Amino acid sequence: MNTYNLNDTELKNLLEYQEFMKNNEGVGMLSIRAYGASEAVPIEGMNIEVSTMIDEDTKIIFFNGTTDSSGMIERLRLPAPILGSDNLIAPKWTVYNIKANYDGEEENFKVNLYDGICVQQIINIVPNTLVRGFKYGN
Repeated sequence: MNTYNLNDTELKNLLEYQEFMKNNEGVGMLSIRAYGASEAVPIEGMNIEVSTMIDEDTKIIFFNGTTDSSGMIERLRLPAPILGSDNLIAPKWTVYNIKANYDGEEENFKVNLYDGICVQQIINIVPNTLVRGFKYGN
């Protein structure tokens, strides 16, 4: 499998990437909220990778970073198909993969993005660092 980051110079010359961008001229937004304890404890420093497959063998990583002290990554702007009169009944979307890694635990999610829509992905985990050292009773 070929994997590219957005800043890879050879990515812009790939015909598959050019076709992907032609089909995704709009912008969808993705926000991520990472929590533990049923959304009571924000998870800072969770590694997040957002990518999509533009064909069977080509993966593009659009974002690679960590959640802030609020457990959030706000409004990532990602390519998405433009909603128009020709696709309102059965709208087109682009599937993005979210890989969340924290304290050795990894979870994967898929989200569909549409032009002009902000999707919020909530990641609720029980990280080892929250339960290590917790003892019941005295």
